Amino acid sequence: MQYKCKMTVIDKKVFADLQEKYLADPKSGECPFYKVGAEYIFERYGDEDTFWTQGKGAHCAEAWDCFSRYVYTALQGGSIMRHWTNDEHMMIACCNDGTRPVIFKIERLDYKVLHVNADKNTQNKIVETLKNIDGVLGVIYRADKKFTEIYMDRNHEVSDEKIFMAVQFAGIFDARID
Repeated sequence: MQYKCKMTVIDKKVFADLQEKYLADPKSGECPFYKVGAEYIFERYGDEDTFWTQGKGAHCAEAWDCFSRYVYTALQGGSIMRHWTNDEHMMIACCNDGTRPVIFKIERLDYKVLHVNADKNTQNKIVETLKNIDGVLGVIYRADKKFTEIYMDRNHEVSDEKIFMAVQFAGIFDARID
């Protein structure tokens, strides 16, 4: 099993009365860095390690300090917030800007990586077959990396056997799953 972390900006707040009272610029307004609805994917597989590359200036330093521990935990396959949220693989966090906080939803994504040597039509057939397996939430063929990512329900892991059956249905008998 492999893990990614998806972070979504779900809200932004502005406390104008606090800005007026305490800030050098009393009309600072909302955070200019993040937009509601923006999504960020962190991954650590193969030659990708976006935990480190996105942490170097791609995020506000104050926000990064608040949510990076949850992202790192998710990337290691851990429980982000056991017994705190209704799904231990999800956390609601915010930056520590007290006058204009940004609120994030942080989720662990569970997936398996399928390696097959197949032409584009066969690859498409494999993807469509995988999408019909119970517990599969999504399938993405990464042509740039030459592998397929199979996302699954955290509470319903799809067996390697079911994945191999889908590959064999497409006429491929040599595959590897990470």
